[in-house]
Amino acid sequence: MTRDDLFNTNATIVATLTAACAQHCPEAMICVIANPVNSTIPITAEVFKKHGVYNPNKIFGVTTLDIVRANTFVAELKGLDPARVNVPVIGGHAGKTIIPLISQCTPKVDFPQDQLTALTGRFQEAGTEVVKAKAGAGSATLSMAYAGARFVFSLVDAMNGKEGVVECSFVKSQETECTYFSTPLLLGKKGIERNLGIGKVSSFEEKMISDAIPELKASIKKGEDFVKTLK
Repeated sequence: MTRDDLFNTNATIVATLTAACAQHCPEAMICVIANPVNSTIPITAEVFKKHGVYNPNKIFGVTTLDIVRANTFVAELKGLDPARVNVPVIGGHAGKTIIPLISQCTPKVDFPQDQLTALTGRFQEAGTEVVKAKAGAGSATLSMAYAGARFVFSLVDAMNGKEGVVECSFVKSQETECTYFSTPLLLGKKGIERNLGIGKVSSFEEKMISDAIPELKASIKKGEDFVKTLK
């Protein structure tokens, strides 16, 4: 399925589920992993606004799968333990809006520019790689489940008082000219405690950010416009 196919299928599902959440559990943390996340999070926000219970600190687009993949690919190339590699992935959760910040990786790693370009392309198209490997028999269901679980476990830890819990997520943001953007977030008892922002980036990463913004804006608008059509 293309992202447009996913939108047509998932937009109504997400709107229906989040309307029920807004009515029956308005204080809940809402974690949306249904694609396209770049549009389904704006849908969620607009639905909550319609019900008068919108809290931007409690609505999360789960982009953890991109981080899991980035950590894994970097670890494989450098002979590291993926559990000990952390590559922040910012922007959105589709194609060129997926922006891995290799310059901020811990531990620090370096790649020649041609390898970095190829690696970034692999991050951005990793979902397609899985679909091709499965020869049409499915998509990245297991890794998606793992990524969703990891994010929720982190959020629950933070809600229970654990300090220093940081995860990237696609949320309401003022970090760029996009109204939603994924960056590392410090999580706390009430959801987002602090947006840690983009930080220092390389010129290569800076260009990826500027290239992603038009597509992100269009996806966000598509989600917001969809909610306007609902009765």
